[in-house]
Amino acid sequence: MKRFRVRTALPAALAALLSGAAPASAQTAPAPVCRDHLATLIVGTREVPFAVEIADDPAERATGLMNRPALKPGTGMLFVFDEARPQSFWMKNTLVPLDILFMDEAGVVRHIHPDARPLDLTPLPGAAPGDPDPDRLMVLEIGGGEAARLGLRTGAVLRHPRLPQATAAAPCP
Repeated sequence: MKRFRVRTALPAALAALLSGAAPASAQTAPAPVCRDHLATLIVGTREVPFAVEIADDPAERATGLMNRPALKPGTGMLFVFDEARPQSFWMKNTLVPLDILFMDEAGVVRHIHPDARPLDLTPLPGAAPGDPDPDRLMVLEIGGGEAARLGLRTGAVLRHPRLPQATAAAPCP
């Protein structure tokens, strides 16, 4: 004797249509992701994500991206400081050019040093001359030229869980 299985469930799209729910393509976008190893820069209405390593203690910050032969696009290192203060970086033992983005305690990009030269010992200040508030809480290092290629500029905003969420310009959801 042959058995037949009766299907009682409607396909999801048809069920949604009959229930009056919006189809999946018309539903709102998912909430922004906020994870420690994801730094998202918001430029206007665009979001530019970077997979990041976190440097949040003195030893990690001192080593940074030194001695690495390459840095993949879309990746970088996020330096997290205990308090906002003037910052200055150099390229000692850093083998690849970097764009260095300096953020204030709200996560706003206040200064970008593009294409920092590998192995250069010249201090790279985190504030432009005349900046009335030179204190920086976080610094993001990405591949040289990536900031220009992606349209990143001062005024962009970082979304990251390590920012003080009560005062972050783009808090985590």
